[in-house]
Amino acid sequence: MLAGLSGALYVPQVGIINPSEFSPLFSIEIVLWVALGGRATLYGAVIGAILVNYAKTIFTGIMPDAWLFALGALFVLVTVLLPKGVAGLLGHLKRRKEDDHPPKEAAA
Repeated sequence: MLAGLSGALYVPQVGIINPSEFSPLFSIEIVLWVALGGRATLYGAVIGAILVNYAKTIFTGIMPDAWLFALGALFVLVTVLLPKGVAGLLGHLKRRKEDDHPPKEAAA
């Protein structure tokens, strides 16, 4: 349902739709948004979308033909090194910080 809604909202935003919009590259990017950001949270997917699109801007400006290779390498690295994504890493760091500094109890 969300995919249909996003497709319906995409056309008025862009103004035109053509068959190249249905290429596998866009689907792979969306999967990488969620994998990089974190599959357990909505804000993780937003973080992933921002990071992947920023990387796309950088890589396509420097080496346009190598973007697909960078996308594949990023997916493999995220899958191996960050299985819970950036949101999972942030949650882990937050829990670790709380464990190192437990809250002080109020004196009675």
